[in-house]
Amino acid sequence: MRVLVTGGSGFVGQRLCQQLVAQGHEVQVVSRSPHKVRECLPSGCDIRDSAQAFIESPPDALINLAGESIAAKRWSNEQKEKLVDSRVAATQQLVALCEQLNANGQPLPKVLVSASAMGYYGDQGKRVVTEETAPNDEFAHQLCKHWEAATQPIEAMGVRVAIVRIGLVLEAGGGSLQKMLPPFKLGLGGRFGSGEQFMPWIHRDDLVAAILFLIDQESLSGAFNGSAPHPVTNAIFTKTLAKQLNRPAIFPVPAFVLKAGLGEMSQLLLTGADMRPARLEAAGFTFQYPTLDKALAAIL
Repeated sequence: MRVLVTGGSGFVGQRLCQQLVAQGHEVQVVSRSPHKVRECLPSGCDIRDSAQAFIESPPDALINLAGESIAAKRWSNEQKEKLVDSRVAATQQLVALCEQLNANGQPLPKVLVSASAMGYYGDQGKRVVTEETAPNDEFAHQLCKHWEAATQPIEAMGVRVAIVRIGLVLEAGGGSLQKMLPPFKLGLGGRFGSGEQFMPWIHRDDLVAAILFLIDQESLSGAFNGSAPHPVTNAIFTKTLAKQLNRPAIFPVPAFVLKAGLGEMSQLLLTGADMRPARLEAAGFTFQYPTLDKALAAIL
């Protein structure tokens, strides 16, 4: 199968491309800097600077992972616009490709698997969150709402669309652990604020497997929570991480410090959702790393 990936050079995208190549698929990658990302992708990937550049070799499946890092900079109004625009623009490239294929009478992709995030639900306190849970309307929700809505023109053309609302992605060498590990290794880690906020998480290999599962299962469409079946609170997460490193976790970061330093972006650390992958599990997907201690043991 020919699979086009946006965001293929990212932390999840690199692993996904490796798996696709290992399974014998032909992989197309969209990158603004094809020459720069070539070294971090498997040999044989066809890397071009836009989705439309693949018009002569139409993909059978689309995987949309592209978007500016949500935690890269403080959330000024300008940065908020950039976060939304980067996700919508990447998705609109895929819309334009499909429209052009349609106009040319060429075959459309059979499926689009498009990323979203746990932020879709906003702050949900302690309630259990499934794909049916109503969101709390805040910036993180608006961001994900625009991102997901950008896929609708592709769905309207008859392409099956599956949305993956992704939790914190765990694996060595990047993702959520990259910034957390150094202080914890020094014994300087601790909970954020009260520590009672939930942290939905997923091992990178399970996320990649879930994306591939959604491509293969022709009956599945709509939104899916991309997180492990056993989310934990921030206090339990930090305690479990410290235990795996044989270090204490006795230096909590007060909420007011995070708010002062990060502004509105501190919501990412101080709020959360007890998000469960109800639809993935109902469809028969099996997690290799269902619990945090198993995932961290494999990573560390």
